[in-house]
Amino acid sequence: MQSLVSTFCVFAVLAAVAGSASAQGKNPVVVISTNLGDITLELDQAKAPLSVANFLTYVKDGHYNGTIFHRVIKGFMIQGGGMTADMKEKPTRAPIKNEAANGLTNERGTVAMARTGVVDSATSQFFINTGTKNEFLNHKVRDYGYAVFAKVTSGMDVVDKIESVKTAPGDVPVEPVVIKSIRVKS
Repeated sequence: MQSLVSTFCVFAVLAAVAGSASAQGKNPVVVISTNLGDITLELDQAKAPLSVANFLTYVKDGHYNGTIFHRVIKGFMIQGGGMTADMKEKPTRAPIKNEAANGLTNERGTVAMARTGVVDSATSQFFINTGTKNEFLNHKVRDYGYAVFAKVTSGMDVVDKIESVKTAPGDVPVEPVVIKSIRVKS
């Protein structure tokens, strides 16, 4: 009996170690809950470790809760993560290094860090590519490029719904598209 219990304990420890190792190799998955539905993203921590770590820090801090998709351009992208519903910019941490040379490309359904004209200026804002001709955003096509760090795995119908909202001058949705929260799923 004691031998059976010892064998069981060894198997339990091995299973726990194996489970932990496989969990470490998985990409993080997050859910963006909006007032128009949910969007699930898989983050690519192997190819965009700085962008993923940065994004997850903002997620864990609750930074995105109550922000909006403040720039919507049909056939191009939807951008959010930095403005409140009254178009006030939220404070951010220091910018991160641009990882646009990571081999990931701006294709429909991918997610990239938004930035200014300064290469290493991305903070909290991100955009979801909705266009099929966004290769001009890739590394070395027009300039350094925009770092892709994730892809939509479900909820592209919600992205399309957001992309179709009526906008005012400046590509700002007439009715706010609110990011209620972003949470880590796994």
